[in-house]
Amino acid sequence: MKIVTSGKIYIILCICAISITSCRQNEKKAKTQDHEKSKAIKDWNKTIPGNFSAEHNWFLDSVEIETFLIKYPLFKDHAPSIREFYTGRNHAYAWYADKRLIEQAGNLADRIKNLKNEGISKDIPYRNTLDSLLYAKGTGKPDLQLELMLTANYFAFAKLAWEGMDTSISKSSQWFLPRKKLSYAAYLDSMIKVPQKVSKAEAPVYRQYDLLKKHLLQYRDLQNQNSWKPITGPAKSYKPGDSATLIAEVKKRLFKLGDFKGDTLNNHYNEELEAATKQFQTRHGLTADGAIGRGTLSEMNVPLATRIRQILVNMERSRWLPVHMDSVYLGVNIPEFKLHAYRADSLLWSSNVVVGQSVHRTVIFSGDIKYVVFNPYWNVPESIVRKEIMPAMRQNPDYINAHKMEITGYKDGIPIVRQKPGPQNSLGLVKFLFPNSYNIYLHDSPAKSLFNESSRAFSHGCIRVANPFKLATFLLNYDNWNEQKIEGVIQSGKEQYITLKHKVPVFIAYFTAFTDRNNLLNFRKDIYARDEALAKMLIQD
Repeated sequence: MKIVTSGKIYIILCICAISITSCRQNEKKAKTQDHEKSKAIKDWNKTIPGNFSAEHNWFLDSVEIETFLIKYPLFKDHAPSIREFYTGRNHAYAWYADKRLIEQAGNLADRIKNLKNEGISKDIPYRNTLDSLLYAKGTGKPDLQLELMLTANYFAFAKLAWEGMDTSISKSSQWFLPRKKLSYAAYLDSMIKVPQKVSKAEAPVYRQYDLLKKHLLQYRDLQNQNSWKPITGPAKSYKPGDSATLIAEVKKRLFKLGDFKGDTLNNHYNEELEAATKQFQTRHGLTADGAIGRGTLSEMNVPLATRIRQILVNMERSRWLPVHMDSVYLGVNIPEFKLHAYRADSLLWSSNVVVGQSVHRTVIFSGDIKYVVFNPYWNVPESIVRKEIMPAMRQNPDYINAHKMEITGYKDGIPIVRQKPGPQNSLGLVKFLFPNSYNIYLHDSPAKSLFNESSRAFSHGCIRVANPFKLATFLLNYDNWNEQKIEGVIQSGKEQYITLKHKVPVFIAYFTAFTDRNNLLNFRKDIYARDEALAKMLIQD
């Protein structure tokens, strides 16, 4: 008995390419090439998973799947997903319609051939076999081996491009955020069952992945077309109104990077260059003062190969994160020194933060903020008491009183110290607790000047927030608190714990390359030296 089937798979992943040129005469030609390249990429970079019609024409059985898996043992890890997928389809073929391969089969093959565009150096098993089956002369009916090879390759692709390296790798990178859990067979199945709702299906991966993927192509184009020699000149700072040969070189560099749009042949530091320099400085976490000094030139001279590795590493980290969050949540990006408040994928506001020093690294993990504490005591960690407070007490017997501290007891000869509430308290006037085994939390700080530094790794591991009362008001929004009520509690000078009615997730992550809300690529210093080890594992893998 035959039942009619047809299928289409939709995930649209558009990749834009930028034109690269160094002078006005080449701009028109570059734009034409850019348009042609973008169109070509869009033509092949279409769907992989997708929706199939409810009609069934051709079927296979479970024995044929097992025979295939025996013949191609490298798909062993994907066997459960393959079985789950076909069971959900009642073992109907997925890649054929009216005895012909659907267009998406070729799209999948193209994506597999171009894995480097996904930031992947590893290859898919049996890719040559897939090619041979695709281009073999047809027999007028669906090919069982090709049907199963396409499905197996889909799951192999999903593992590499969307799931990423094993959990052991992320843990070895001291990444303790929960890894994404997603059944790619169920992902396909959900699109099959409700095809009318699927017009544009998004890849099941954190949105930064696709954004970084676009920039990966751009930087590889730059690497192929440019020698990228260091910009050198006198050790001075260049400002608006200056003229120098170096300024023309800076204009060309910023033009290639997309920051500058003006005349690249002129040696004069004009307003256009100032705006471009400030944008470049902002994208690289520098003080955006427009002055072209050693620090700014150093970032401009970073080799493209280094930037590409940085993008690859952060694409891998994007594979590990949940695809999206539907609720209100907080995100802290350690190398960016920023806290971001979100509602679903909408950025509500941001705040500067201070994170742990390299010797007191802030841990990469997640939790749920449960308590807001006003006028907190600071229970000084034993390590700080031993290494800092006890030596200070020996030099100054009045150290405890001078710093508004008190000794509440002793343990193994070590004093138990806490600092009283007040403006001098190291936690400031409010702290935010999300119970965890790392003893890390968010808090205010009396050292306000540190929030103005471009690099803000000063703490013992906890995260200091520049706008703590805005954060408190945000978290207590559902608890009928306002600024006046908060101010009244602060003025009392007494410690008060508030249990949140709605716990708020907080994700402490580590991204040294990311795309901001203006679609600009940002880079940050690898302050904890985590990138290179992961880059080596990616390339080795």
